[in-house]
Amino acid sequence: MAATTKTGKNQPTTLDHERALAARHGVKLIGAVDEVGRGALAGPITVGITVIDINEVSEFPELRDSKLLRPETREALVPQVRQWAAGYGVGHASAEEIDSLGVTAALRLAGTRAVEQCAVAPEAILLDGSYDWLTAPEPDLFDVLADDRDPVGLHLPVTTIIKGDMTCQAIAGASILAKVERDGIMSELASAHPDFGWDINKGYATAAHRAAITALGPCDYHRKSWNLTSQADTAEGEATTKKAK
Repeated sequence: MAATTKTGKNQPTTLDHERALAARHGVKLIGAVDEVGRGALAGPITVGITVIDINEVSEFPELRDSKLLRPETREALVPQVRQWAAGYGVGHASAEEIDSLGVTAALRLAGTRAVEQCAVAPEAILLDGSYDWLTAPEPDLFDVLADDRDPVGLHLPVTTIIKGDMTCQAIAGASILAKVERDGIMSELASAHPDFGWDINKGYATAAHRAAITALGPCDYHRKSWNLTSQADTAEGEATTKKAK
């Protein structure tokens, strides 16, 4: 079971949690994971990871929760984050996979894909949020019999940190990588499906997005197992603004 650490909202990002985790487990390669797109109506769930060598990494105080940064600032930080980290990756689970697997398993799949991209393997993980969706579940009989299934999930120490993207530099870096890549995907998809406004809402549940689904019906990139046309509150605050932050 993952340990959980709470953090204050207004603290600057530091490497304090990363150093503490490295000391706790006697390791040096710390992975930090964040996701974007969990609450969207369309598009993938995207997971970013940075891996830092705690013995070599330098402070990067400019890193912030990606949702608090202007789009051009996030994009400018991407190559800097890639150079700063010892390893990094971004993984996705499609709308079809979300419908088929459910959100938790889709997050785990996207996270596994992100870790597989890293040049170095993490030895322990900091995970943004309060719930550990990244650790591999205990295998059941179906898993044992289905030998051809790719393993999904990690077998590493995972520590969850509420609002970790606001205090941990490595998690903030992961959030920037994930958000920039997912925003780019949604902007590209918007060119083929302009009526849904994905270049602005990035697939989240704005009133205009829901109205377009009601009028046109969902497309292949919508999560069809979800209630796409209800007027329930949006799942993430960024979706309520005219321009995605």
